[in-house]
Amino acid sequence: MMKIGTFSKICTAVVLAASVAGCSSWDSMNRRQKSTVGGAAIGGVAGAVISNGGILGTVGGAALGGIIGDQVGK
Repeated sequence: MMKIGTFSKICTAVVLAASVAGCSSWDSMNRRQKSTVGGAAIGGVAGAVISNGGILGTVGGAALGGIIGDQVGK
């Protein structure tokens, strides 16, 4: 089983918290915005797991997940 590094866990948590906190309210967000945030969060975690805790995998996964989430919510 792959281990996710502590740094990647912290980065993922910070990115997710900043994404949600940056919005005035989850309820005031439209479907596309919610999909983008969710996609970025899931992509960041998936990227961290695939890259075995690498920062580039985490950031790349979050970026790709955000793009995909944006298109799904469109």
